[in-house]
Amino acid sequence: MTQRFLALSVLSLLAACAPKLIPGTDIVDNSDTRAILQVMEQYRSALENRDAAAIQALVTKDFREDAGTPSEPDDDLTTANLGPYLENLFKQVQGTQVELDVRRIQINEDLGVAGAIYYWKANWRMPGLNTRPQRESELEQMVFRREDGQWKIVSGI
Repeated sequence: MTQRFLALSVLSLLAACAPKLIPGTDIVDNSDTRAILQVMEQYRSALENRDAAAIQALVTKDFREDAGTPSEPDDDLTTANLGPYLENLFKQVQGTQVELDVRRIQINEDLGVAGAIYYWKANWRMPGLNTRPQRESELEQMVFRREDGQWKIVSGI
């Protein structure tokens, strides 16, 4: 009887110490991870709504995206050129649908930065380029930093 009670007590303690997870994920449920997920949802929604200003509001003052070509700075996106780039792109696309499946969020409290690994799927049409719908999917990483008390995107869009 004592062994059974002891085993149940240990199991109860272990369950109580386990971190609470966001339902349906392996992501720890806390205010920071929820805030990062909210920024990612705002980004997803802004893409679908073709809202360049909303996306610009989500990035840091020193946002930089190298478009996968670190040695070719001509195609880099920065806070300064992100808005015009998106406005031009959004004029060309229609019917944008985006899904973000966030797999992991890691936060470095000491540095005030975080990284989110996510799988994204996008469907859109570009009538001026092709009559068929376009599709893309990829595993990506979005990097965040606290700026003025809010999580903002540093790179990874």
